[in-house]
Amino acid sequence: MIRLIRYLNYLLVFSLFMGCQSATGQYPKLETPLDQKVKDFLEENSSNWSDMNVPLSDGRILYDLIVKNNYRNAVELGTSTGHSAIWIAWALSKTGGKLITIEIDKKRYMTAMANFRKAGISEYIDARLADAHELVPQLPGRYDFVFSDADKEWYKKYFIEMDPKMEPGSCFTAHNTAMRISGISEFLDYIEGLDTWSTEINRNSRAGISVSLKKK
Repeated sequence: MIRLIRYLNYLLVFSLFMGCQSATGQYPKLETPLDQKVKDFLEENSSNWSDMNVPLSDGRILYDLIVKNNYRNAVELGTSTGHSAIWIAWALSKTGGKLITIEIDKKRYMTAMANFRKAGISEYIDARLADAHELVPQLPGRYDFVFSDADKEWYKKYFIEMDPKMEPGSCFTAHNTAMRISGISEFLDYIEGLDTWSTEINRNSRAGISVSLKKK
């Protein structure tokens, strides 16, 4: 029994250690004072991202997609309290871009605004308190990156509205797509059936992030 308890304690300590190692490895190379400020903020608040925010690993996936492909005009559907928006805006600080992020809940929106200021990336974010059902069709201009993490049953409609505003080479991502629930299945069936888009599910995300690239 004593050996079993010791072994279980060892497993607990080891898992915590590996979790810390994994989290540390999730951050990109720090090159500027802003990088350090954002990383410090994310580390200090690593246990505070509840309320429908993405995990750290998913934030890094979004960051890498933007930096690697030099995306500059991004839209996020569903800000929550701002974790994914911070990662996206951090990446856009590297490419010279800006994010429009939309949240319908005022309390979450206000919390997100405070988080953006503390992280030091407010200048890279245009945060809108609005109903994405109404605002997305009205968005002017062209966009090359979209992250959909709002109401799942509306994913397909969000995509249909954004598709004409996106150039070839653009990327449409959606969260929680490992769950083939109503709304998400409809969205995936639709986008996977289009000849103009190529879609894969990033399996490094436990929740699943679908990554769709508009063909050139």
